[in-house]
Amino acid sequence: MNHTSFRPPYAALPAGPARAVHRAVGDVRRGVAVALLGEDGEKLLALPAETATADTLAEFLALLPAPDAAPVLLLAQSRALGGRIGATPLAGSAEMAAVALEAGQLTVEGLRALADPTARQNPAKRFYAVREAAVAPALAAAALQLAKLARLLPAMLVAPAAAAAEALLSVAAGDVMAYPDHAATMLLRAAEARVPLDDAEDARVVAFRPPDGGIEHLAILIGRPEAAETPLVRVHSECFTGDLLGSRRCDCGPQMHQAIRRMAAEGAGVLLYMAQEGRGIGLVNKLRAYNLQDAGLDTLDANRALGFGADERSFAAAATMLKQLGIFRVRLLTNNPEKIAGLTAHGIEVAGRVSHAIAANGENNSYLETKARRFGHLLG
Repeated sequence: MNHTSFRPPYAALPAGPARAVHRAVGDVRRGVAVALLGEDGEKLLALPAETATADTLAEFLALLPAPDAAPVLLLAQSRALGGRIGATPLAGSAEMAAVALEAGQLTVEGLRALADPTARQNPAKRFYAVREAAVAPALAAAALQLAKLARLLPAMLVAPAAAAAEALLSVAAGDVMAYPDHAATMLLRAAEARVPLDDAEDARVVAFRPPDGGIEHLAILIGRPEAAETPLVRVHSECFTGDLLGSRRCDCGPQMHQAIRRMAAEGAGVLLYMAQEGRGIGLVNKLRAYNLQDAGLDTLDANRALGFGADERSFAAAATMLKQLGIFRVRLLTNNPEKIAGLTAHGIEVAGRVSHAIAANGENNSYLETKARRFGHLLG
């Protein structure tokens, strides 16, 4: 199938709501509050704990409905428990927690300390008081999702909005939650070029741009995989430290190069190079996770201590890329059963798994053991 004939399998967000999410992501990356809208007309102010500044925190507090209103810091339950933070579980959710704060004692340093377990300053008791905090779970989930879309720590300061909050950008909570699937199915095939490689001379790189203009995903095509009945395919999450620097903490760089060599030996294949660093948490947060691993946590617990899931990736974008390349049936070069399930769920037939194990190097032994024991990777 020619890539121009492929269309998303379900309706994407309308242009207006999609643009609102794009703008909201940009605002929270800059530390600016946004207003989240619920289905029943609720409006919740949300300020990112990681990027808030003294000025944007003051603006947030000025928009509270009353001077003595108590803002709430939303966190993942795993962050609250792992950091021994005095938070209460959010009513109606097993995954989120809330820390009720005293507005007069809030500082940006205190917020960051509560959000980031690698922060030098520990969250002192004066920054919070434990009491019941009422936040609608749907709005709370959208607030943390917005932080993740911005590649920030999932920690948001929230409060009901006063009438003056009309000046802030407003975005529907439901649109924030729907955005990841929208972005995956609306990838634009933007550019293609021949790029001969050391391990595969007959290679092309195709760039796919997400609708918000964010980081491009890449497809490295060896030979003519679109003409093969079941080409060899690898879904490879980008790894700056392993792929570019040759880090020995992981097996990513050797996996990438070995995959390209195997495809070249077969005469055809596709390596999808996905902009999903650190299992989807982003490079900055992956570096934070490395600090936690050096302190004794494994890679799964380090992600959870930051407030993320064990694996934040979606394979919807990878499936969209394959479909736009005209590839619907593959042999998957992987040790991860979740990749098989993910592609299958999004309409790609996986005809078989091809093992892709890399020997430990002495530095990454524990990392590989964790992948096998806790993530279910098939390394044998």
